[in-house]
Amino acid sequence: MGAVDMNELYAIGDVARRTGLSVSAVRYYADAGVVTPAASTPAGHRLYDVSAIARLELVRTLRELDAGLDEIRRVLAGEATLRELAATHLALLAQQEARLRSRRAVLSAILRQDSTAEQVTLMHKLVGMADEERDRLIDEFWTEVSTGWEAPERMVEWWRAARPELPEHPTAAQLEAWIELAELVRDTEVRQAVRRELYEACTTGAGPLMTSSPMLDSLEAGAAIGQPVMDAARERVPPDSPRGREIADRWIGWLTGIFATPDSPGMPDTPEFRIQAADHMLAGAEWDRTPPEPEGPFDRYMALVTAVNNVPPERFPYEWLAAALRASAVVAPTAPRKSNG
Repeated sequence: MGAVDMNELYAIGDVARRTGLSVSAVRYYADAGVVTPAASTPAGHRLYDVSAIARLELVRTLRELDAGLDEIRRVLAGEATLRELAATHLALLAQQEARLRSRRAVLSAILRQDSTAEQVTLMHKLVGMADEERDRLIDEFWTEVSTGWEAPERMVEWWRAARPELPEHPTAAQLEAWIELAELVRDTEVRQAVRRELYEACTTGAGPLMTSSPMLDSLEAGAAIGQPVMDAARERVPPDSPRGREIADRWIGWLTGIFATPDSPGMPDTPEFRIQAADHMLAGAEWDRTPPEPEGPFDRYMALVTAVNNVPPERFPYEWLAAALRASAVVAPTAPRKSNG
């Protein structure tokens, strides 16, 4: 090591002021072999050069980021890079954040429900569930809800498809929604209530017709036609364009055929019917803007699934379809034929 220029050395008090560390901290790092002084005075006072000061500033920063002394020594010795250290601590920080979100969700649920000690233990367990455990809990719920009556198979498939999927790093709000949902589907009385609710919806009034195979076929066909409507609205396709007319025609073709039977061709396609369908679309848009509050446990289940997934379903563009239907109801005037005379 070359000779040290004593004019470029700083006493420990100056070093403390420059780095923002206390004098005792500077001494501690020297005694721990993290950043040693460049030289000492005849009286034994420690002196630091500019390089040591820069290293001490790095030490202070890394310590504020909760790096350990061994990790810092490895970085200063060139045995580890700052990038590697950052990656390690970022992973640890992500774990800490996940634990904090879980604790916040449980504490919020405790405050909301005035929970007992047993419920707190259960909530903590629910938050820590693995994906497979969550799926099993939901499957058990729907198995019980659809057992004991002839639930339409395709309807059960649709119900089961709406399921909670927590992301890798859920928010506290998502965790709170999952806690409530898990408690909901575990509740025997809730399971019975959902079974009664869906049984009545499928077997009384218009239920048998709406859950019949022909009607479910029509609903699936309508969903397939609805996707082009959503695509066109998202792409800002003019409702009165040829593409808008094509979509309106497909929609009306589906709508007029819903109640068609071998003995009855269904609703006639007239301009008046298209205007009426457009009015129904606008009524649907109004309902969609102010949907009713969830009433039964099934509605609550669906609302909580949406909250857990934090991906609200894409709103159907009722207004766009209404405009396309109105535009398609206007019959273009026929161009006069040219005389050969």
